[in-house]
Amino acid sequence: MFFTDQRLRAALVGLSLISACASAPEPSVTEGRVVPIAGATGAPKGSPSAFRPLPAPRPVRSWTELRAQAAQRMVAANPEGSYTGAVVEPLLGVPVLEIELNGDGSVRQIVFLRHAQEARFTSKLAEDAVRRAAPFGDVSRLPKPWRFTETFLFNEERKFKPRTLD
Repeated sequence: MFFTDQRLRAALVGLSLISACASAPEPSVTEGRVVPIAGATGAPKGSPSAFRPLPAPRPVRSWTELRAQAAQRMVAANPEGSYTGAVVEPLLGVPVLEIELNGDGSVRQIVFLRHAQEARFTSKLAEDAVRRAAPFGDVSRLPKPWRFTETFLFNEERKFKPRTLD
C-alpha cells in the first residue's frame, strides 16, 4: 500500500511540475489589431502575453501612402523583431509577400512570391508581422486589385526591415 501511495504522490508532483512549466495559451488576437509591447507590466520583455492595440490607421489616398503606412505599422507592431537602421550585408533572409486586402484594409490573403533560400523560417516571421500590423487603412476608394507587395530584409539578429522604409 505504501508503494502505491508513494507512486501516486510522485505522479501528482510530476503533473504539477509539468503544468507549472507549460506555457500559457496566447491571448486571442482580435482582427489583427493586437500587438506585443516590450516591457509591459506583468509580462517579460517580448512576451506574447503583453499586448495593446495599435492606433487606427490614417486614411490613405494612394497606394504609395498605403505601402508607407503599412511598413510603419509593421515596425510599430513588432518592436522586438524589427529594425530601422541601415541594412547590413549579408542578409539572413529576404522573403517577398503579396498582401491582398479587404476594402477595410484587413488582410484577406498573403501569398509568398519568394521564400528565403537558407532561413525559411523568416517567411513565417514576415507573415506574422503583417497580420499583427493589420488593418492598414480603408482601401475601398483605391483602384482594384487591393494588393501590394512587401520585401522583408532580415538581418543576422532575425530582425526585419520592410524594404519600403529603406
